[in-house]
Amino acid sequence: MKIALAQLNYHIGNFDYNYEKIKASVETAKSQGADLVVFGELAVCGYPPRDFLEFRDFIRQSKAVIARLAKLSSEVAILVGAPSVNPKAEGKDLFNSAYLLAEGKVKHVSHKALLPTYDIFDEYRYFEPCTDFQVVEFKGHRLAITICEDIWNIGNENPLYKVCPMDELMKQQPDLMINLSASPFDVKHAEERLNIVRENVQRYGLPMIYSNNVGAQTEVVFDGGSVVMDKQGGIVEELPYFEEAVRCFDTDQLFVEKASEDKEQAKEKFPLIHDAIVLGIKDYFGKLGFKKAILGLSGGLDSALTTVLACRALGPENVLAVLMPSKYSSDHSVNDSLELVKNLGCQHKIISIQEPNATFLELLNPHFEGKPFNVAEENIQARTRGLILMALSNKHGFILLNTTNKSEAAVGYGTLYGDLCGGLSVIGDVYKTDVFALSRWINRDKEVIPVHIIEKPPSAELRPDQKDSDSLPEYDVLDEILAQYIENRKGPQEIIEMGFEEALVTRILRLVNISEYKRYQTPPMIRISSKAFGVGRRMPIVGKYLT
Repeated sequence: MKIALAQLNYHIGNFDYNYEKIKASVETAKSQGADLVVFGELAVCGYPPRDFLEFRDFIRQSKAVIARLAKLSSEVAILVGAPSVNPKAEGKDLFNSAYLLAEGKVKHVSHKALLPTYDIFDEYRYFEPCTDFQVVEFKGHRLAITICEDIWNIGNENPLYKVCPMDELMKQQPDLMINLSASPFDVKHAEERLNIVRENVQRYGLPMIYSNNVGAQTEVVFDGGSVVMDKQGGIVEELPYFEEAVRCFDTDQLFVEKASEDKEQAKEKFPLIHDAIVLGIKDYFGKLGFKKAILGLSGGLDSALTTVLACRALGPENVLAVLMPSKYSSDHSVNDSLELVKNLGCQHKIISIQEPNATFLELLNPHFEGKPFNVAEENIQARTRGLILMALSNKHGFILLNTTNKSEAAVGYGTLYGDLCGGLSVIGDVYKTDVFALSRWINRDKEVIPVHIIEKPPSAELRPDQKDSDSLPEYDVLDEILAQYIENRKGPQEIIEMGFEEALVTRILRLVNISEYKRYQTPPMIRISSKAFGVGRRMPIVGKYLT
C-alpha cells in the first residue's frame, strides 16, 4: 500500500480555504500513486479552534466539508481530522475525531481519548474523551488510528490520564500506527516528539506514520516535521520543518527487519527559533489580510533583531522602521539604525520626539510641581513614541510590531501604551541572552546587524548615560533565574539552593509577579519556549504569591 503524508498550513475557521488546500493535496497524492493520504488533527477547521467550537454553525460547516471530501475519496482514501458530534452527549457533545473517507463515503471515525488541559491546551473544555477503541481494516492492513496526545501516554505512565490508547488498540492486533497531530513548536519539542514516536515504535513493535500540522495560529506555531518510522525505529521519512509538504511512500519500507537508513534532520536551536518567528510573523499578517509592518527602531538590539525578522517574513519593501531620537539618544544609535536599514533595504523615517516630549513636559510641569524627575518623565518619552507609531499605523494600515524581549516582559521593564504597544510581539518569548545569540547567528556569514548594536551595553536611553544594568542584574544571571521560575516552575527556595543570592531571587520573582497586569495588556507573543507568556501561562493579577 502507498500512503501519502500531507503536512499543511490551515486557517482556523476558513473552511473553503482548508477544503481547497486538502483537495489539492489529494490530487498530488493521487499523482504519486497513493492509496491513502493522511492529514493532521482538526485539519478541516484548523487547530486550535477554541470557542469557535461552541457555535453550532461552525460544527455544521465542518461536517459539510467532510461530506465534500468524501466525494473526493473514490480513488484515494483520505484520513483527516475534524470535530464530530457525540451522539450520546452524556458529557461534552463533541469529539475530536479522525475521519477515514473511502469509496465516496465515511468508512470509519476514530476519536481522541487523551484531551490535554495544560499550557496552551484546553481540549476538555470542548470534547468528550473516547472510551471505545477500534482498529480499522484497510487495504490489507489493520490500522491503529490515534490523535496527537494519544501517543504521549505510553504504557499508562502519565498521571494526567487513566488510559493508554495504544495499549487498548493492541488488544486487536494492529500492524500499523497512524497519528494525526497538531503539535506546537518549542525549541526542545521537535526532539522530544521524535523520541515519543520512537518509544511507541519500540514498545509495540509497529511502524508509525505521524502527520503534524504546520503554520502559525496567532501566537502558536506548528512546525511540521511529520515522520514515517519503520518497526525498527528507523526514520524512513522526516518532512521539512516550517514548510508544507506532501510525500508518498510504500508501506513495504516499514516492515523491514533491519532499520532504514536514518533520515533525521538536524535540529539546531537558533535556526529553529529563527524559522519559527519568521513563520509566525508571516502567518499572522497573511491570515489577517495585512501586508505591511511598522516598528520603532531605537538603535538597540531588540528592535534591530525584530526588524531583520520582519523583513525576512514580509519582504523589506513591506517594513517601515521609524527612528525617533530624543535628547538622550546617542549619535551612534541613529547611525547604527541607518546602517541596519541600509543593509536590509527596508523603508525608514526619522521623526524626532524632542519637541513633542518638551511640549508634554511643559503641559504637565505645573501638575508635577514639587516632585523630582523619575519614571513618569521617562515614560512620557516612550508614550510619545508609541503615539507616533500608532498614528502612522492607523493612517497607513500597518500593523505595529512590538520589540520587547522576554526578559523585559518578565520583570515589567517596559512602558504600557509606549514601547509595550503593538499588534504582535515578535521576540516576547526570547530571553535577552538568546537575543544576543540569535543575532550573532544571523551575522554568521555576513554582517546584517551592525556589530556595534550587538556589542554596546543595552540601554533604553530615557535619561543620561542610562544602562539596563542600572535597574537589572546582568542578563545571563537574570535569564537563568527567570527560566527556572517560568519554564521550570521552581519556587524561590529551590532557586536559592541552586546558588543564587536570596535577595536577588526574591527581588526578581517579585518583579515577575507584580508585572502581570502589564502582560495582560500587551500583544500576543510568538511562542518558541515551553512556557510563554499569554494563553499558556495563566496567572492572577491580584495574587499575593512572592509579592
